[in-house]
Amino acid sequence: MEIKYEYSRKRSEFGRPCSFSDLLAEVTVDIRPDPTLADDFIPQDPVDFGVQEGPMLAVHEVNTERAEVSIQGVNHVEGGWPKHVDPKNPELTTRYREEVEREEVYTKTVQRLGFVVEHFIRQNNTIDIYEEYFEEEEEEEEEEEHPSAKTINVIRDPNTPRRMATHLSWHPDGNRAVAVAYCSLDFQDSRKELNADSYVWDLEKPYAPELTLKPSSPVVTLEYNSKDWHHVLGGCYNGQIVYWDTRKGGLPMEMTPVEFSHRDPVYGAYWLPSRTGTECFSGSTDGQVLWWDIRKMSQPSERLVLDITRQDQLKNALGAISLDFAPILPTKFLVGTEQGIIISCNRDSKTPPEKIANIFRSHIGAVYRVTRNPFFPKVFVSVGDWTAQIWTEELMDSSSIMETKYHSSYLLDVCWSPVKPAVFFTARSDGVLDIWDFLFHQKEPSLSLKVRPQHLWEPRITPGPSVTPPPVPCPQVSNDPLLSLCSQDNGRILGCGTKQGNVSLLEISPGLCTIRKNEKTLTSTMFEREARREKVLQDKYRERLLREQERLRAQPEEQEDALETFKQAQADFLSSIKAEKRRK
Repeated sequence: MEIKYEYSRKRSEFGRPCSFSDLLAEVTVDIRPDPTLADDFIPQDPVDFGVQEGPMLAVHEVNTERAEVSIQGVNHVEGGWPKHVDPKNPELTTRYREEVEREEVYTKTVQRLGFVVEHFIRQNNTIDIYEEYFEEEEEEEEEEEHPSAKTINVIRDPNTPRRMATHLSWHPDGNRAVAVAYCSLDFQDSRKELNADSYVWDLEKPYAPELTLKPSSPVVTLEYNSKDWHHVLGGCYNGQIVYWDTRKGGLPMEMTPVEFSHRDPVYGAYWLPSRTGTECFSGSTDGQVLWWDIRKMSQPSERLVLDITRQDQLKNALGAISLDFAPILPTKFLVGTEQGIIISCNRDSKTPPEKIANIFRSHIGAVYRVTRNPFFPKVFVSVGDWTAQIWTEELMDSSSIMETKYHSSYLLDVCWSPVKPAVFFTARSDGVLDIWDFLFHQKEPSLSLKVRPQHLWEPRITPGPSVTPPPVPCPQVSNDPLLSLCSQDNGRILGCGTKQGNVSLLEISPGLCTIRKNEKTLTSTMFEREARREKVLQDKYRERLLREQERLRAQPEEQEDALETFKQAQADFLSSIKAEKRRK
């Protein structure tokens, strides 16, 4: 059915403007339903209708322009001299000074300025303009602050596939840059597409590396020279030692020959505080510690075999998987081995066996990291298996004086806080960073956080002084293991390297990086107390062993009877197994 409605108007009315008006609704056609047509259709029951009550929104994307930062330098030239006087010539400058000092104007000017300077000196001595009147109130406010941390930046490996961030080293000049060693430590990982470059990152421009270090083999460890900031030392995966001068680009200045280098990857390399600033030493899992001078890297200047039997045999050497050196003890260093033993060495000893000063049997597995306390050099911490342990060199052949609880995941790295003597950080294989403050809490970490590359962390605070624990623990977000830790000199920024090549920079709350009054004294007292306790337990254990040995000497027959009983039980066990096999 077609409905039509014709409109007609006069020809003279064409072209005139329309005049609209509001009229009531008018029914033009009314079509009634035909019940006979219902047989041709199937009723739909139920009928679903969707109604959207939300407002219609438009999606817009905005890409902000990234600020381009450039580094510019200014050269300062000494001025104030006449044109005929060369400032670099000491004879001309001295002669000109003597001429000026003989002038009458110079004498009057010095006398006039002398009264003014004297007035201000007396004024400064009368009033201390830098005096702080509310130190105690500020300290009370800091004590009430909960421990916290936040991610301020993330540095990612620019290559694909991603490699592990195995070591971090901060630039000695104000920590303005960080050197990151990238290497794959997976067993027999021989992928050809893996890149061997490592990078130096400027914190002001983290989107692109400031310098690309191009070694012949992937670098496992990197270390800045505190005496010459432009020199960077690296230990390679193939055992070579290499160093760069950052002023001359990313190509190595020199490297050790393969035949005189380590036979395994170099897991530790440090600069030595020598007069020239060119000496260094390295440790590897081949069981050797080698000393080098970058002015002559054709062969090592000294060698030490890590043979704890003191026979200087390389076949009996223990593999060094971690190395620690503190400039405050220039002749001593610590070596963590794959066998779970920590070796304390002294370079000043005359013979190689005497250089192995002491042995600490610490962990079940490899000692992934060992480092000295910056305030108490005789105290050091180590991580391996599932726990971190604190040791002291004053107790020989003893166990640790303090240790953390056993975790469900491996501990892979540890570092002390450079500003608080009782605070240290541990990295776990499940991606959790633990911050311990043994002065206040020894059973649980003060703060545990999951390092997330994209977002801020979610804390899990341990009950402590004036701290209320939250009801929800830290959620599991990522399972990337944390491999390396390194703290800035001020203790405020902590770098965390992961297995996926991400380096997260965390800003620690002021309560965890500000030393309090008497904190150093209290920490020293705590270490001394635990050392005395361990010594008492060690003496009692030795007395018990002596009594046991005397009892066994007095009763040799009973010992023989026990041995015979063991042999008889073993024979019965084997016979029962054979009988069970025959029966089957």
